[in-house]
Amino acid sequence: MAIAKALTIAGSDSGGGAGIQADLKTFQELDVFGMSVITALTAQNTLGVHGVYPQSLEAIEAQIDAVLSDIGTDAVKTGMLFSADIIKLVAKKLKEYEVKNIVVDPVMIAKGGATLLQNEAVNALVSELLPIATVITPNLPEAAKLLGVEEIRTIEEMNDAARALHAYGPANIVLKGGHLLDGPATDLLFDGVKMHELTSERVQTTHTHGTGCTFAAAIAAELAKSKSIAEAVEQAKAYITAAITESLAIGNGIGPTNHAAYRKLHIEKGR
Repeated sequence: MAIAKALTIAGSDSGGGAGIQADLKTFQELDVFGMSVITALTAQNTLGVHGVYPQSLEAIEAQIDAVLSDIGTDAVKTGMLFSADIIKLVAKKLKEYEVKNIVVDPVMIAKGGATLLQNEAVNALVSELLPIATVITPNLPEAAKLLGVEEIRTIEEMNDAARALHAYGPANIVLKGGHLLDGPATDLLFDGVKMHELTSERVQTTHTHGTGCTFAAAIAAELAKSKSIAEAVEQAKAYITAAITESLAIGNGIGPTNHAAYRKLHIEKGR
């Protein structure tokens, strides 16, 4: 049978809530065949990141070549890339294989505060990967870091930030507003011309581990199925909202989102 394919290039989360594990769960739930390239191993649970072990450039390149030279992909999602050298390698290989539908989640800091991207790697992210991205999905702290500003605090400042990020070269910007303290959960989609607001009710929960990974993976899954960027982002917003609403209180810290919640919701509605 024919099936859309998506590749995640990211770090492994041993706790299963974020990274490669979250991406593959999301691909599966959205009926896409998922593949992976592991850039780093993390020793991680709901209490935080206890160790980061980057993979060699040789191992990362071999994984990319193995997948793309044989199976190919309809979309790629990048997550934790950790270093400038890894970013440069990934960008080079995506160009080499002429990959379309590149979703860049500029992962920098874990929920518990651990650094997942070296400071010197930010420039490589901006110069090498953002210009070839179909869409980037930063949260507000990540956007502030990319732009070299202290903070993004309002919807108006989000609009300005989305336009500034677009100048770096990505075709589309999805700026996530979950860090705003007041009002509903509002994200912005900027395609270089129009600014679209995507709003959902804010869910009151502390269990949000892996939300960024999951949201970006859902966008990649929908793009892999030939959805437009607007359709993909809207579908991903619905998927992550369900996952957060039914988040899992497991472990002793920040629990993960529930990757099966969206499918369960639609089965219960008879869809």
